[in-house]
Amino acid sequence: MATSPTAALPALTCQREAFQLPRDAHYFNCAYMGPLPRASERAGVEALTRKRLPTSIVPPDDFWDADRLRALFSQLVHAGDPGRIAIQPGVSYAVATAARNLRVEAGQNIVLTHEQFPGNVYSWHRLVSESGAKLRVVTPPLGAGRGAAWNQRLLEAIDVSTAVVAVPHVHWTDGTLFDLVEVGRRCRDVGAAFVVDATQSVGAMPFDVEVVQPDVLICTAYKWLLGPYSVSLAYFGPRFDDGVPLEETWIARANSEDFQHLVDYQDTYKQGAVRYDVAERSNFFLLPIAAASLELILEWTPERTQAYCAELTREMLAEARGLGYSFEDERWRSSHLFGLRMPEGIDLASLKQTLAHRNVSASLRGTALRLAPNVYNDLEDVDVLMCVLREAIA
Repeated sequence: MATSPTAALPALTCQREAFQLPRDAHYFNCAYMGPLPRASERAGVEALTRKRLPTSIVPPDDFWDADRLRALFSQLVHAGDPGRIAIQPGVSYAVATAARNLRVEAGQNIVLTHEQFPGNVYSWHRLVSESGAKLRVVTPPLGAGRGAAWNQRLLEAIDVSTAVVAVPHVHWTDGTLFDLVEVGRRCRDVGAAFVVDATQSVGAMPFDVEVVQPDVLICTAYKWLLGPYSVSLAYFGPRFDDGVPLEETWIARANSEDFQHLVDYQDTYKQGAVRYDVAERSNFFLLPIAAASLELILEWTPERTQAYCAELTREMLAEARGLGYSFEDERWRSSHLFGLRMPEGIDLASLKQTLAHRNVSASLRGTALRLAPNVYNDLEDVDVLMCVLREAIA
């Protein structure tokens, strides 16, 4: 990934005061749902009050306030043109849009990774069923070197018969990091469409569209973008410039800002990815919340957030390794989301109960404890977590 000029900024300090988290809540679960910052909560309350008097929502300008959100997300992922950002309700909506507009034939294949989040799976299952293509699911090996070997297997699965590669940036169960630059290069070599679900990375980890060159990049807002549910942002590259949307929304058509002449129906869409917007995309309640959170994330920068999480957990991970817990090599995992695999003999049910008793929020995924720290976590949170991990092996 390209080095951002923000890398020269001072190191990020704990941002707990920007949130409403109680002191005794040790929240390591942003991969499940991000807490709403205070500023975003205020933006949401203000947005709700506008509906008291509908004349405060003025057409056409307020219906195009969505363009501010496009610009913020475009800046975050270095997408260049904000017009390539679609506003949608979820990852599965963007994946369905992509699947509708990609030609896949019998004899071709679609490549996925093992146990990736289902939002980036089911549309490909349908497309395979309808086209007669084959599905290739790349599984990880067991044991040491898992991340490196999984990445290698992924590259080897992409061949001249591959029509689509649909993968995450960071695996949602254990934080395995996929080298999207290399995967994207391989996709371009064989002419495959490249669809990336970056829900578990964008906001907490740098992402550069110009470097990765995905055809589609999708990120829902309610996790690492610290925004509301039912808002997702998707970049659609040139491959989709003439595509067909899932919905025929009036606001995506040419001249739709001219409310007086909306019944002068237009066959032409607005340029870029606006054609893929969900109906009623100008959500006067949710979009201001999402925009306020994106402004904070841009201020903190994903580079500094990633560095903060790495430093916060460095000593914790060293101690955990000494206690018999294992985790992926640093090169092949993120610092904001990773899985701790248990030593033999640990009772997972008992561990889950102890975590809840100590008010530590984290997710058990299979035999791993998924930890997802963010800028609101501090050493007190880490100390409480380590107490639980020590007790588990006692």
